[in-house]
This record gives sequence, C-alpha cells and structure tokens, in this order.
Amino acid sequence: MFDLDDMFYRPFWIRLLLVALALGWGLFEFLSGAPFFGVIFVAIGLYAGWRFFVTFNPLGGDR
Repeated sequence: MFDLDDMFYRPFWIRLLLVALALGWGLFEFLSGAPFFGVIFVAIGLYAGWRFFVTFNPLGGDR
C-alpha cells in the first residue's frame, strides 16, 4: 500500500520514530483494554520495523 523504500524514509530517526509510534500506540491500546487494536498496531510496528531495518533499500533496484 505504501512505498516504504521511498527516499523520505532514508533518515534513521524518521524510521525509528515511526516504528516507535506504532509499537507505543499498540501498547497503549493493550493497556487501555482494546486488545484488537493493540494487535493491529503492534503488527504494523513489527512490519515497519522489518521493512525499515532489515529490508530497507532507499535506492531501489534488486533486493
């Protein structure tokens, strides 16, 4: 749905902030008694972490 290899995400602090926000919001949802949304946001955070720190390729090309 989103191009997570875009040059906008190249700075490390942006990638770290987005992953931390998603995981933090997931934790907040769990603590406030909404486990469904907690699972959704933790999954988004884990996926973003995988894409931003394991398979990140801002220059395009072959992975």
